[in-house]
Amino acid sequence: MTLKRILIIDDDPGITRGIKHNLEATGAYQVYHENHAVVAVQTARSLLPDLILLDTVMPGMHGREVAARLSQDPELSRTPIVFLTAKVSDEVSDEETGGSKAYVGGYDSLAKPVDLGALIQKINSYLTHINP
Repeated sequence: MTLKRILIIDDDPGITRGIKHNLEATGAYQVYHENHAVVAVQTARSLLPDLILLDTVMPGMHGREVAARLSQDPELSRTPIVFLTAKVSDEVSDEETGGSKAYVGGYDSLAKPVDLGALIQKINSYLTHINP
């Protein structure tokens, strides 16, 4: 079984370490992290992850800007992005589809603190099309 590569971009090292530890404990993922938004695109280019978990509010560059830059990169433009957000504002809207789903700038999102089961379910929903 090939491990799926996940990149976490969040300015809080405690969050990235915790998510990394929990996801890797499942045995299904190889998890990398970047705690500096301004170098996140470069990190993503070097790793070419299968999915990116992205914080919304970070010093130096907002997560939406990071997502915009990722989507402009030919090698990363199809990489799924899931925002992780603790901030609820007009930028985040809820859409009822059998449960609450929040979107940030058109991207799927999960509220922090992240429930591990919900996170794994979300990741797998995006990665099912990638061969094992």
